[in-house]
Amino acid sequence: MDTSMVMVLVIALVVVLAVGAAVWYYMQKQRTQRLRTRFGPEYDRAIRAEGNAKQAERILQERQARIERIEIRPLSQDERDRFARAWEQEQARFVDQPREAVRNADRLVKEVMQTRGYPMGNFDQRAADVSVDHPVVVENYRVAHRIALRSEQENVGTEELREALIHYRALFADLLHDGGMRPVREVIVENGNRARAKEAGR
Repeated sequence: MDTSMVMVLVIALVVVLAVGAAVWYYMQKQRTQRLRTRFGPEYDRAIRAEGNAKQAERILQERQARIERIEIRPLSQDERDRFARAWEQEQARFVDQPREAVRNADRLVKEVMQTRGYPMGNFDQRAADVSVDHPVVVENYRVAHRIALRSEQENVGTEELREALIHYRALFADLLHDGGMRPVREVIVENGNRARAKEAGR
């Protein structure tokens, strides 16, 4: 094989590798964009939790694939009305029994999830599952659950319990109406993984 033929083959190989790399890079960017669009703030949280974008994206894809295998259904109007009335009762209960109201709010959220078809695993699995279709409010769920757990072990003030109830309500409303509602209170995770809440629209 003469030198010119070798050069042609080398150039062709370089071109093939370059095209392959460009296609791979494009597909990676498309995957990242799809996951960012689907998961919103949960995408950034996953990267912070994993410390690695590739690993975070793999986990988010696994979540999505898991939920796609499960039949998640919308609530009927009767179910939606029944759950809404139950929530109103707990909001009223909060005035005299805040700890009990928060405990019942946690239970109501689980009942709505179960009625819609979500598996009832441990809390981390439930949060991961619900993050696929409700990524904007899943962090509200985590914050509320942390407060609820502490309230079972120590004396948590009424204001913090009120925060928990509001955070539960964000996911509860989203589950009832199948998304599309901006939460009353959004959870913003800042640098250093500190979470704060802000009133929607402010």
